[in-house]
Amino acid sequence: MPRVIKHPEIRREELLDISARLFAERGYERTTVEDVIRQAGLSKGAFYYYYPSKDALLEALAIRIADAALARLEPVLEAPGLTAVERLNSFLVQGRDTGDAATALVTFESVFRPDNIVLYHRLHAAVTAVMLPPLTRIVEQGVAEGSMHSNHPRTTAELVLLLGATTHDAVAGLLAARSPGERSAAIAAFESRLVEQGIAVDRILGLPDGTVHFTEPGFGEALFASRSTE
Repeated sequence: MPRVIKHPEIRREELLDISARLFAERGYERTTVEDVIRQAGLSKGAFYYYYPSKDALLEALAIRIADAALARLEPVLEAPGLTAVERLNSFLVQGRDTGDAATALVTFESVFRPDNIVLYHRLHAAVTAVMLPPLTRIVEQGVAEGSMHSNHPRTTAELVLLLGATTHDAVAGLLAARSPGERSAAIAAFESRLVEQGIAVDRILGLPDGTVHFTEPGFGEALFASRSTE
């Protein structure tokens, strides 16, 4: 059969579609580059032209998910009449949507393994790059209103996003839970950390404690509802 020539961006998206499906079905660790190549009908050389490694595939997938999340958040970012605090909390509420949690947990679970900590921070940096501009605009609005304090809104927004990386151990502990008791304790630890993270952001932005809501009752349970215990 004649070789099908496709635009590079179309081929990249196809490879991401295939990888997303395989990662969700088998998990990242149990999916090989050969699996992706076989499904795509490409040579190994052609695959590496688009993505230099399986890690690069996962990073590109994380960026695509972040871009899609940002598109869903656009109404909150553009809604007229919201204060910066209202916009920030609405932004966070939308970000807590757990609709795709089961797929995301299977896809990205491996990055919470101790030997994959470098990959975890690489993915976090990639997602941060997507979310930094809109969060910077929110902080700038807060400074203009006088509700938030920052000498450099972009740096402040970056610090807020960097706090997200500190949840690594709490999430890893929950993913490792094997009994109902361990799971309950891990969820409590995860939610407690998010509460403290919200207070830390309050203080970074010069807001009263409890203003920024990084979690809500039942969020941890809903997020990890797909996790079964042995």
